Amino acid sequence: MISDVDIDAHHGDGVQTAFYADPRVLTISLHQHPATLFPFTGLPAETGSPAAEGSAANVALPAGIGDASWLRAFHAIVPPLLRQFRPQILVSQHGADTHRLDPLAHFQLSIDAQRAAHAAIHALAHDLAGGRWLLTGGGGYDLVQVVPRTWTHLLAEAAGRPIDPGTQTPAPWRDYVARRTGLQAPEHMTDGTPAEFEPFESGYNPSDPVDRAIMATRNAVFPLHGLMPL
Repeated sequence: MISDVDIDAHHGDGVQTAFYADPRVLTISLHQHPATLFPFTGLPAETGSPAAEGSAANVALPAGIGDASWLRAFHAIVPPLLRQFRPQILVSQHGADTHRLDPLAHFQLSIDAQRAAHAAIHALAHDLAGGRWLLTGGGGYDLVQVVPRTWTHLLAEAAGRPIDPGTQTPAPWRDYVARRTGLQAPEHMTDGTPAEFEPFESGYNPSDPVDRAIMATRNAVFPLHGLMPL
């Protein structure tokens, strides 16, 4: 049993297609709504083939959301599904293009929220899969402000040596960036935001488009795993 969690801003269409008919694999993708971003797939109704219903879970989130909304959606979907599925191996794709500075996607996340997601996935790998965790990069198109910092946090998290959010970036790296690009590199390893959120269990708000997106996914896929949507 394998689970793949894809937190890239784009739908994880390739992995979903590869395992759409395989009940041994659960793919979970949190992404910008396909009405507003390539590859224009990943609606909640995509839950697996008839031979593998529930093998795919898609969280199609509205453009423009920030840390609190994205983390609320992540924790409302990913942990309960993984705990029910009990994967033997957890695979995750950590696209950096959810950041607010990314030029291709339209989320408003900080490095702090991305770092929090890395840590949450790592903890789930240990809780549910005996620490068997295969992590990969993904999309990410701001090569100075975002990609180096978030993937450094990811690798440090995987190594069991998470980096304090207030840590300064290395001065030699900032000098290198200035020489090669003429740009000013960030001075700290995060954006200095709290990355806090209200858990979905605190109450469903039907007027909130993020909560509606969460409920669409929970209604579509939770019953297929024996879970109640609310």
